[in-house]
Amino acid sequence: MPPASRTWTVDSIPDQSGRLAVVTGANSGIGQVTAETLARRGAHVVLACRSPERGRAALDRLLAAAPGARAEVRRLDLGDLASIRAFADGWDHDRLDLLVNNAGVAMVPFARTADGFESQFGINHLGTFALTGLLLPHLAASPGARVVTVSSEGQRFARLDFDNLDAERGFRTTVAYGQSKRANLYFATELQRRADAAGLPLRSMAVAPGLTRTNVLTGGANSRRGRLYRTLIRSLMRLAFRPTPEGAKTSLYAATVADLPGGSYVVPDGPFQLRGEPVPRHGERAQLDTGTARRLWDLSEKLTGVPFLPWDHGGAGRPLP
Repeated sequence: MPPASRTWTVDSIPDQSGRLAVVTGANSGIGQVTAETLARRGAHVVLACRSPERGRAALDRLLAAAPGARAEVRRLDLGDLASIRAFADGWDHDRLDLLVNNAGVAMVPFARTADGFESQFGINHLGTFALTGLLLPHLAASPGARVVTVSSEGQRFARLDFDNLDAERGFRTTVAYGQSKRANLYFATELQRRADAAGLPLRSMAVAPGLTRTNVLTGGANSRRGRLYRTLIRSLMRLAFRPTPEGAKTSLYAATVADLPGGSYVVPDGPFQLRGEPVPRHGERAQLDTGTARRLWDLSEKLTGVPFLPWDHGGAGRPLP
């Protein structure tokens, strides 16, 4: 792994004026910090949130912290393909420069999405896959579009079991979570390969935030686990996890560093990729496993009903290989 830049901080982010960005799950945690930082630097940021109320509250906080920022909130539920299609169908800007696929769930009890998928696989991977595919024509309208997908350091310990990706043969929450985050890395890398093959001027990156204090382990479905679980997790996060702005660094690095090549995997440079400064990593096993990536891609198209048919910068449509 190359050494991390000791000079890069969020203050290194260049002016983002004129850039149009979507950040999913922007009402809390890493997504909120990512959206607010991009808006402070001048980007027009769309906060894509499942709850309109929490989205509006996040927008109010953003505008209070960055008066005059250009930002808006739109409803998006990655656990519902109809909501994803409505979000994409309602896109009324002339392009999209940056999509940060940040929203997700972690270590939740067994549940199924509105479309019947196991929730971690359905939200973290299939929802992200469908949203990116449906927004791809708008990304293709930007000469310098980027897609940043938030994976996890936990993906390194996962392997995709295609016979049980959707909890067909039993459910273990840690296994399901690890597989969904591994799928994020396969997706981000395969998207870059296919964009390159199609001549699409797009850069796709994956990131791992490291151990970060967010509500992903305590909110949503995890809020129903009981007081003991919440107390233990909050104590662990206070002791071992980094503040949320530190966890957002890899997303912001991938979204804004000018010469970062497509296909990069940006991780903290510390032990086990759990903390430290952002650095691009290449040669991760999932980045090199093209066979599994293609198989997952084909399955994802089938399950979501979203084929990737991008347009090149000149506007001529041609399917990805």
